[in-house]
Amino acid sequence: MLAKIEQLLQEVKGLTAQNPEELEALRIKYLSKKGAINALMADFRNVPAEQKKEVGMKLNELKNLAQERIATLKEAFDNQDNGAAELDLTRTAYPVNLGTRHPLIIVRNEIIDIFSRMGFTIADGPEVEDDWHVFSSMNFAEDHPARDMQDTFFIESHPDIILRTHTSSVQSRVMEVSQPPIRVICPGRVYRNEAISYRAHCFFHQVEGLYIDKNVSFTDLKQVLLQFAQEMFGPETKIRLRPSYFPFTEPSAEMDISCDICGGEGCPFCKYTGWVEILGCGMVDPAVLEANGIDSKVYTGYAFGMGVERITNLKYKVKDLRMFSENDTRFLEEFESAN
Repeated sequence: MLAKIEQLLQEVKGLTAQNPEELEALRIKYLSKKGAINALMADFRNVPAEQKKEVGMKLNELKNLAQERIATLKEAFDNQDNGAAELDLTRTAYPVNLGTRHPLIIVRNEIIDIFSRMGFTIADGPEVEDDWHVFSSMNFAEDHPARDMQDTFFIESHPDIILRTHTSSVQSRVMEVSQPPIRVICPGRVYRNEAISYRAHCFFHQVEGLYIDKNVSFTDLKQVLLQFAQEMFGPETKIRLRPSYFPFTEPSAEMDISCDICGGEGCPFCKYTGWVEILGCGMVDPAVLEANGIDSKVYTGYAFGMGVERITNLKYKVKDLRMFSENDTRFLEEFESAN
């Protein structure tokens, strides 16, 4: 047995492996339950008593050496694998420049912050919606143009499943599960089947707001929007409300702000009117409240909605809407100081 142990000691000292599979085969050969070393230990009971001490010491030496050699080889493979995993040949060469927040995210977060300080909470909802939450619950007639395929991306028909055209669908979902007072803003991406140009895209971003409670008036709406405009564009900003039409509000209005380039004097940016349109608003139509389970005889409310791209255009004087989605790093780097 001593001769066999010596032979194995020499083998173990010279163990090498080219890959983890070969190393595992060596481990099985020497250290598994049916391996060579365990076979010798099983035969140890047949060793004469006067040789047991010497043979036992040699066996322990062999086992310890085999375990150490296998562990050393395994560690070498582990270190080699870790190094390879960290090496990404497709990665941009160092130094890697840090990115910045997208201008739309900067402005959206600023809008959210302003309304949050006025007591509004954030509500979210799915971008793939059904007809009820996007149109029917918002008092759109069956033949309303917004339901036409010229404006809306349809995914399925009967029942109609669509890409939401506005975040008013989130307001509907909030009203379904809540009772007044309700004070929420609904930021999110929306989709419309429009030709892509410098002033329009097939997707864009909105922030809509909803406030429902007892005795809510148009005066409340005007004051909130004035506060928002002055915080977003400066304390000297003036607003004006022009009568308009939306299916979900009555009365309805478009809101303009005084041009922050010319101070209301008139310039090419505001088409020499002194005013720039930024959002639509109005008092929530009683039919919308009733459709969503809220008693219109007890509660009133107002709603407003704005395009984040529109606000960003005004704030940073971006002339082409398409630049927001082209991922041109030269354009995005211009907003580093705004982060």
